[in-house]
Amino acid sequence: MPAQTSVSTGAGTTIGIVLAAPATFDAAGYAALTFIEIGEVTDIPDFGREFELITHKPLSSRGTVKKKGGFNEGSIDLKLGLNTDDAGQILLKAAALSDADYSFKIDCPTGDVYYFRALCLSFKIGVGNSGTIITATTKLELQTNSAGVGIVEVLAA
Repeated sequence: MPAQTSVSTGAGTTIGIVLAAPATFDAAGYAALTFIEIGEVTDIPDFGREFELITHKPLSSRGTVKKKGGFNEGSIDLKLGLNTDDAGQILLKAAALSDADYSFKIDCPTGDVYYFRALCLSFKIGVGNSGTIITATTKLELQTNSAGVGIVEVLAA
């Protein structure tokens, strides 16, 4: 009998936003915040820490030596159906006009939760054509604090 897998669809996933920073950059600190759900989200693409590749090519061996360099928490190009009455979208649009970092929470139907701070760089409207929903996209640049904490992952038991 094949082994059971724990994969899941993204259906039911939500993302929330709040201006406040957590008191501590851990699960407890973020859980103490009150997030406002961003409505009508249609796509949350890949996100996560990626390291820079550092290379060194010693003449004597001709081979390339590869090492990890600095890292970047990445970015999220969030896609949503535009709802100008949605409290989460209103806050997201305000974030795009602000220089401040905001806190975010991605809550998956599996019970896994991902917290992070991000700088919102844009909030763009897409009208499309007569056969499409009016959309919005926003670019979130995920941040790392001075202690090196970026995305805080809380996995379901």
